[in-house]
Amino acid sequence: MERDPVCGMNVDPARAKAAADDAGKTYYFCSAGCAAKFRVEPEKYLTPQASSTSSIRGTEHQAPLVPVSGMQPTPKTSIAQQSSYVCPMDPEILAERPGPCPKCGMALEPALPLAPTTRIEYTCPMHPEIIRDAPGSCPICGMALELRTISVDHEQNPELASMTRRFWISVALTIPVLVLGMSDLIPGQPFPHWLGMRAIAWLELLLASPVVVWAGWPFFQRGWASLVNRSLNMFTLIALGTGTAYVYSVIAVLFPGIFPPSFRDMSGGVPVYFEAAAAITALVLLGQVLELRARSQTSTAIRSLLKLSPKTARLVRADGTEIDVPLEHIAAGDQLRVRPGEKVPVDGVVVDGNSSIDESIMTGEPIPIEKNSGGRVIGGTVNGTGTFVMRAERVGSETMLAQIVRMVSEAQRSRAPVQKLADRVASYFVPAVVLVAVIAFALWSTVGPAPKMAHALLNAVAVLIIACPCALGLATPMAIMVGTGRGALAGILVKNAEALEILEKVDTLVVDKTGTLTEGRPRVTSITPAAGSNDLQLLRIAATLERGSEHPLAAAILAALNERHLEPGVLADFHSRTGKGVTGVVDGKKAALGNRVLLADLGIDLAEFDERAKALEAEGQTVMFVSSDDKAAGIIGVADPVKPTAPEAIERLHREGVRVVMLTGDSRATAETVARKLGIEEVHAGVLPGDKVEIVKRLQSQGRIVAMAGDGVNDAPALTQANVGIAMATGTDIAMESAGITLLRGDLRGVARARTLSRATMRNIRQNLFFAFAYNSLGVPIAAGALYPFFGLLLSPILASAAMTFSSVSVITNALRLRRVRL
Repeated sequence: MERDPVCGMNVDPARAKAAADDAGKTYYFCSAGCAAKFRVEPEKYLTPQASSTSSIRGTEHQAPLVPVSGMQPTPKTSIAQQSSYVCPMDPEILAERPGPCPKCGMALEPALPLAPTTRIEYTCPMHPEIIRDAPGSCPICGMALELRTISVDHEQNPELASMTRRFWISVALTIPVLVLGMSDLIPGQPFPHWLGMRAIAWLELLLASPVVVWAGWPFFQRGWASLVNRSLNMFTLIALGTGTAYVYSVIAVLFPGIFPPSFRDMSGGVPVYFEAAAAITALVLLGQVLELRARSQTSTAIRSLLKLSPKTARLVRADGTEIDVPLEHIAAGDQLRVRPGEKVPVDGVVVDGNSSIDESIMTGEPIPIEKNSGGRVIGGTVNGTGTFVMRAERVGSETMLAQIVRMVSEAQRSRAPVQKLADRVASYFVPAVVLVAVIAFALWSTVGPAPKMAHALLNAVAVLIIACPCALGLATPMAIMVGTGRGALAGILVKNAEALEILEKVDTLVVDKTGTLTEGRPRVTSITPAAGSNDLQLLRIAATLERGSEHPLAAAILAALNERHLEPGVLADFHSRTGKGVTGVVDGKKAALGNRVLLADLGIDLAEFDERAKALEAEGQTVMFVSSDDKAAGIIGVADPVKPTAPEAIERLHREGVRVVMLTGDSRATAETVARKLGIEEVHAGVLPGDKVEIVKRLQSQGRIVAMAGDGVNDAPALTQANVGIAMATGTDIAMESAGITLLRGDLRGVARARTLSRATMRNIRQNLFFAFAYNSLGVPIAAGALYPFFGLLLSPILASAAMTFSSVSVITNALRLRRVRL
């Protein structure tokens, strides 16, 4: 086989449509058209060059042709890096360049690599350390394992489908069992007269067996696993209770003669309890169905976040053509076009065009933000009316949206310290319940009324069933899962449950000034020109001089010039004077910009602006003096403005009794000016990163629970040292990694909202634990027969099962209320 040098197809020389010679070598072509192109410009096709579909990053790439079906997934490989083109009608047609198919004439399309497969893992909602490759039951608590990674497409939970099917079949069979079991209570007792008690017992056996043995089989499996793993749980009690009632009843039907008088009723028959075993199984299945449905709602927050990301992106190829490709095939460096109304596919930078982006899903800011060339965009945000081309920088799991989803998912699986209490109680609870059931059986079988053994069996089964610790185990995990999901939708990312629990107790908040209380970007806040001049002329001189400077204050002046849509002047003879300022010739006139020392060195009188400069400096502004043509031209004040939301946030925290401490590396004058505006009493200025850690340690040594809020690399040590670190997502990745809570909006009001979320979640957990403890504290004695000596009341195992189901559902329902909490 030979390669067609024009289209890249493999050609059999014996079947080639055309051939041509060049430099003593014969080349074969798939069509006469390719041969004609070759004869006109053979050098074009024989000179080694980058494929026309090389990566738009400019790297030359010549991938070998491989069958479409044989392509292997390559991590972070772009469509633009694939040099194979394939016919959509005939996948055997492969080429290195775009063009028509030689067979059908259709345009060749890029051969898409297979998307890398994601490993599917399952975990226990109450024991996140349990991870399996397939669905099943938790070896610790017996609960059904759930998908560890939630997908945007809601798939039917196989456990829910199975439990639902078992439940409805059990209901259909249990109803006639209940009717037959209580037939002696029906006026006239028609069934005993028609069928006889012996036949009724056999009918109950036939109807109840599928319910208990088939529908309830998962409970027996999990109960046995709990014994094998030496981890007694709710299924241990359910299996013991239903199994005892069923096995006893089967023996009573098959071998009634073996039972002594203590088991027989007044008529001499041996009572059976198929209706109890079947009804308990059906009610437990109902509880499982309701629980599984409710638990599936806890992933609503993650699915809402996943839906923000589009499924495709419009790739701009090296030759200028565009194609829609699956999002997973986009690589860092690819250029993508975002059209009006579309979602930004990945994180990146605008390289061409401009538009307004609605970033409210990330920042909470309702006003769209203008994006021009060089502006950063976030995947999942919504483009406005403009169109632009962006360069992808963070793709796949590296995008901010993916990090948010991962953080929320991990937080939902984390365990709060308060969970240790529930775990400790549960570890002793099941053995204690079994002991109580044994004691109840012994007491009723010895001192109870006739038939003693029948009463003993019923009360022991009621104790086992009503005391299932499912509600106790669900109390904390359900609240954490719902609470962290609610926080994510409000722009509050909780890294772990421990941070959420501690935040409720915080009484001191340490905040960094720059980027947390202030915007973190210096701005021109005041312009005072000399007599005979104006603001624009003064700003133009200053911006022209600062055009060659990289100082942060220079960026502020240039930004002010751009906001006024002005162009800088012509700069010549530029000189930078370290620690003083800059000089040069602007539009043919000598000019200077700097501090008092620089202009004093140049012999320029600043008396006209001295008083105004001192006033601005007292307000915390940095003052720069400007001269033109050897005369004072004016002063420009630059400051880092306080965030508009900061006063409201500080006031809210003060109302909640939180002491606010400000740390900054700036001068004391600037720090105290900001503190006065915000009502912050304690200020530490001129501090280094190490000093911040020491201040946090000192506050902790005073017995305070300290939260630290910051956004920079220099805040990371203090964020780690604090009881709870709170990072602004507008800051650095290091700060976010060091913090237990991240605020997507970069707004200090988020701290107050996070505290509200923490209080609501912990209050919900305490309510759930109270329900669980109170329910079991009251239910077990009643089931054991504590009310019988006083009121003659006994708790039927069926009612015990209904109560157990209600307790679990009530805990889940209470946890789901957190989805509506107002922050």
